[in-house]
Amino acid sequence: MSRALIVIDVQESFRAHPLWESISDPKIADKVNRLVRLARRAGDLVVWVLHSEPGTGGAFDPALGHVRLLEELERPEAGEPLVHKTSHNAFTTTNLQRLLTEHGVRELTVCGIRTEQCVETTARVGSDLGYLVTFVVDATATNPIPHRDAPADQSVAELLADPRTLPADEVIRRTEYALAGRFATIATVDGLETAADDPA
Repeated sequence: MSRALIVIDVQESFRAHPLWESISDPKIADKVNRLVRLARRAGDLVVWVLHSEPGTGGAFDPALGHVRLLEELERPEAGEPLVHKTSHNAFTTTNLQRLLTEHGVRELTVCGIRTEQCVETTARVGSDLGYLVTFVVDATATNPIPHRDAPADQSVAELLADPRTLPADEVIRRTEYALAGRFATIATVDGLETAADDPA
C-alpha cells in the first residue's frame, strides 16, 4: 500500500454553523464518497480526519455533538483510522504521519472542507514532508471569505452583500493556482475515476 486518501473535516460542525448556507458545495459528501469507493477498490488506505476545538462552546466543540462525519458520508470500515486534530493541517496535532509510515504510504490524495484552509494546509505540509500530493479540487468545499476589515459579527447576508468579500469560487481558483506545480497535482473526481478505469 503506497497511497492514502485523506478525508479532511467533512463533518456536521460545518452544517451546524450559519455559514453552511454559503458553502460552495452542500453535496460535497457525494464526491467524497466516490473517492472513498475508488480508494477502497484500489486497496488504498482511507484516513478520516475531524477538527475539534474543545472548550470553545462553538460548533467544533466536541461537547456539542457536531464533531462527527456528515450523515451522508460512507462510514469508516475496519482498519480505516479516524483521527481528531486541533490544528489547521492534519499532521501537527495527530499521529497521521506515523500511521502513514506504518502503512508504507508515500502518495496522498486529499479532499474535504475548507478548500483553502485545512485541506490546502494539509497538502502543503504533506508535500514538505515528502509525500506526493493530489488535491481533488471538486471534492473540496469552502465559503466566501470576508475582507480583513469586515466586522467579526457580520451575518451571512452581510458577508454576501459586501463587495469586498472574496467569493467561494474565487477562493477555490486561487487555491488551485497556489498549489499546482508547487505542492500538489490538481485533479478532479471524474479524472481520477477515468484514470482508474483506464490505467493505460
